[in-house]
Amino acid sequence: MNSKLWIRKALSACLSISLLATCSAVALANSAKVAGELTVAGNGVLVNGESAQSGRSIFSSSTVTTPDNASAIVGFGKLGKIELAPNSNFAISFNEKGISGNLSAGKITVLGAANAVTVTTLNGTTVSLATGESVAASGAAKDDPDDDDGHGGAAWWGFAAVMIAAGAIIIYAATNDNDKIALGGGGTVVSPSR
Repeated sequence: MNSKLWIRKALSACLSISLLATCSAVALANSAKVAGELTVAGNGVLVNGESAQSGRSIFSSSTVTTPDNASAIVGFGKLGKIELAPNSNFAISFNEKGISGNLSAGKITVLGAANAVTVTTLNGTTVSLATGESVAASGAAKDDPDDDDGHGGAAWWGFAAVMIAAGAIIIYAATNDNDKIALGGGGTVVSPSR
């Protein structure tokens, strides 16, 4: 009986060691290559000349091309997200530190980015784009759609209007004596203890 127990223990130890060795080899073989995910709006988007659908992985040195009736968004997780307008051609290069690329046609917009996205346009101009900024392949100056006049645009004015209205309501309530509220007075208090 004692010999059967030792055989079981030895077999269990061998299986555990082989399982550990197999899992370690798989973990070491895993590449730390960063990949992006493509989201397509419309039909005919190409990645490296091949037709692409939403959910496709995008690797560094890929070229994404959008026709006139489609656009594409490439998400890079923590790195950020970019959008390619219709009729765009963008050669993407990225690693764990940032996103860059060459825009030979169309327009690119940065929807979110941990660091500035560096884009080289058709005329050789290199532009650093922050979240919300765009650039066209012609090298047109980057623009921020929310920053219409360079001072915060419509978003700033809306915030200022809400703050002014809130301040006016607080001042009116503080100076008006007609609606006094007596807090804590006149009610019956029931205690849970006897």
